[in-house]
Amino acid sequence: MINKIKYFILIMFMFSFSSNSLAKYDKLAYDFSFNDLDGTPLKLSSFKNRIIVVVNVASQCGFTNQYKDLQTVWEKYQSKKLVVIGVPSNDFGNQEPGNSNEIKTFCEAKFGITFPITEKIKVKGDNAHPFYIWAKKNYGNSAVPKWNFYKIIIGKDGKIAKTFTSMTNPSSKKFTSSIEELIK
Repeated sequence: MINKIKYFILIMFMFSFSSNSLAKYDKLAYDFSFNDLDGTPLKLSSFKNRIIVVVNVASQCGFTNQYKDLQTVWEKYQSKKLVVIGVPSNDFGNQEPGNSNEIKTFCEAKFGITFPITEKIKVKGDNAHPFYIWAKKNYGNSAVPKWNFYKIIIGKDGKIAKTFTSMTNPSSKKFTSSIEELIK
């Protein structure tokens, strides 16, 4: 019994030092904006009190078919205050070489995308978009995209709630359960 209590205390102690609990969040996701594919500002503040799924996307990636599942998630949960935002990036394998018009045409024609898509930006490194620098600062390395179709979920409080790698499909139970938990 004593060993179980020590083990429990050790586990709780370790979790108290995770990057999430140490985050100071001097800013929230709502403090950032992107430009959409037409160059119009896309302010995250317009999505306050919603769940925001930010996904770095690429049109020539092995995970590109996830666009279809992202669209399904968008359609299913949009009425429940969820927004999906696609963020094109050429940071991984030069798999998003297109300009804004080419990206827009591809997304609409191939996948019927209706959720917001931003202009192409950098999502990693020192020159990353300020949103991604903020995500790393407040959530740690698990918020830094490792490849295309890396998903960052922002809770209704404007803080990062969860991240998912490219391997996690947006239609998976693991992903949708996380969204449903945040919707409650």
